[in-house]
Amino acid sequence: MSRSIIENAFQALASYDPDRISAVLTEDAEWLSPPGNATVVALGGTHHMVGRKAIVRFFAQDFPRLYARDVTVAFHGFHADGEWAVVETTMTATLANGNHYSNDYCFVFGLRGGLVHRVREYVDTARGLRMVLGEAPQ
Repeated sequence: MSRSIIENAFQALASYDPDRISAVLTEDAEWLSPPGNATVVALGGTHHMVGRKAIVRFFAQDFPRLYARDVTVAFHGFHADGEWAVVETTMTATLANGNHYSNDYCFVFGLRGGLVHRVREYVDTARGLRMVLGEAPQ
């Protein structure tokens, strides 16, 4: 059950469609990513999005400004226990500047009522910064 909810959520996020994204999130959803990650640095956003509207805006408008095309997510592991799931992935994309992006992620999903309620994202921030900015800041 949780696997299909999360796979559906990833498909919605990849669609850039605000209505599809909104449909997979609770109203009070939260997305926490590491401070100083490449996406936050490049786009000037926050690493802690709170509320459905903020998350929808990010994935429908901001995310595609950096990850311009060819975005794919390969699943390597899925571990679920009730309303919690841990997902291991690799995301690849062509960046807006034409560079290739490839990084491994681990997401911890909290579900509520069949919707995504909380996401905690783990990623190699130094590797991401090197790909997005050309080097990792000190």
